[in-house]
Amino acid sequence: MSAVSVISRATTEHVAPAERIHYWEDYNRKALVGLSCTSYSERGLLARQTNIRLAELRLADIAGNAHVIERSPQTVRSTPKDSVFATLLLKGEAVFLHENGCLRVSAGELVVYDTRRPYLFGFSSSMRQILVDVPQELFARASVPGGLPAPMVFGRETAREGALVAALGSLVGGLAALRSGPGAADAERAVLDLLGRLAEERTGGRPSPGAYRSQLIVAEDYIERHLHDPCLGAAQVAGVMGISVRHLARIFEHTGTSPAKHIMERRLVRAHEELTGPGALKTTIADVAHRWGFSSQAHFARLFRARFGLTPSEARAQTLADQGVRA
Repeated sequence: MSAVSVISRATTEHVAPAERIHYWEDYNRKALVGLSCTSYSERGLLARQTNIRLAELRLADIAGNAHVIERSPQTVRSTPKDSVFATLLLKGEAVFLHENGCLRVSAGELVVYDTRRPYLFGFSSSMRQILVDVPQELFARASVPGGLPAPMVFGRETAREGALVAALGSLVGGLAALRSGPGAADAERAVLDLLGRLAEERTGGRPSPGAYRSQLIVAEDYIERHLHDPCLGAAQVAGVMGISVRHLARIFEHTGTSPAKHIMERRLVRAHEELTGPGALKTTIADVAHRWGFSSQAHFARLFRARFGLTPSEARAQTLADQGVRA
């Protein structure tokens, strides 16, 4: 059984400040992926990286001060890379810009993206991440059939999703530290299994054809992040994904619902969570309705009662009574 092994290491610490960016870009082009880098620190870029072989996968343990990396359309063409990157942010805050929007990433969260598409990854403070480099073919075969159509962030939606990301972090963290553990082949299977389970968690474990499954993950992720937009609808989701409204409907058919019904269900569930959660007394029902994309408080109340059997006021009052709090 092959062992997990270090391929290469690099640090800018002993490089002249004026040469650090060029050194870092050159190292990454050879060891990981072609990119351009920018640092606004007076000290210049201070970064280190360890690259590790894990059967067909590669791990990169990367730490540094505030900086920005970019894989522009020109870079994608000049230095092609046929991989999916799953990057676990261990320290710091980041923004991930791509052709269809911007994702915020916090420590403890995982962002998964396609190196064949342009992106910008910006770190506003000191950071550390562990990156898993998965060949596209292997990712589609072992984790998400059909591949990943758009970048996604995992770790914030449900407790189970958070637990899966934490498990992945524990596994790759141990591998990056070269602690004793499974051999490379077993570790690779475990990483791919966790990535696949995260994808299933986002779709509720619902079976569907490979291409539909990956598109469903992206559609549901976009909807979840835009529930506050009162204009959110099937046309908007389909437009962002570059597919027709009819095709989007076919994707959702395998879940037993429609895009419109899914959007409404998620809005109602989020509103219910807020009205029955610890901060229920700190917000008004009108604010909750507005926050989750309902244009009318009366319309919200009717739909809420039909879904949960209680009006929003009754649901909140019941929760407060259970907590021994007077409204």
